[in-house]
Amino acid sequence: MILHRDARCVAVDKPSGVATHRGWADDDDALLQRVRDAVNCYVYPIHRLDRGASGIVLFALDKEAARAFSDAWSEADKRYLAVTRGHPPEHAMIDHAIDGAPSRTEIWRQRTFGRYAVVEARPHTGRLHQIRRHLKHISCPLIGDVRYGKGEHNRLWRERFALHRLALHCTSLRVPHCEGGELAVTCPLAPDLAAAIERAAMELLER
Repeated sequence: MILHRDARCVAVDKPSGVATHRGWADDDDALLQRVRDAVNCYVYPIHRLDRGASGIVLFALDKEAARAFSDAWSEADKRYLAVTRGHPPEHAMIDHAIDGAPSRTEIWRQRTFGRYAVVEARPHTGRLHQIRRHLKHISCPLIGDVRYGKGEHNRLWRERFALHRLALHCTSLRVPHCEGGELAVTCPLAPDLAAAIERAAMELLER
């Protein structure tokens, strides 16, 4: 679970289905508690991932580090992989306000198979459900997204490709470190998501 740890912070690989913090979901089991138990000290979440998503989440180990990382967060480069229904442009900047606030997400189409695509996304702002809402805005909703996605395609991926979750994973994070320099963390694609993509690609490309 732990991807990086130093004296001021810890970065972990959050599994799908686990809330980042109890305050964001009424769960007895949350990532903050798991990380706190793993490092045996209080931790401060710097950001969050949607419950259905997986991948990198950063925690500070003291209040001063939490403040410094939060202050630098606008400079963070966060990258996600997603599976979409529909093929977005090869490269695009989605500039579309969310709840009245300016919001921008940069995307790169990595591969396609059938009606689906694997997309890299970099949010340049931090709105609620930003990647999900922006990809829906361009008519390429995420697979497994019960709020903004398409039920028929979610069912297909559950039944044929054994994907029972949101197809969104944070693969890399770069952010100024509170002690100088840069913190750079990477995280392999979650095994269930990687396997589902390969099953879908194999089946749909053979047609």
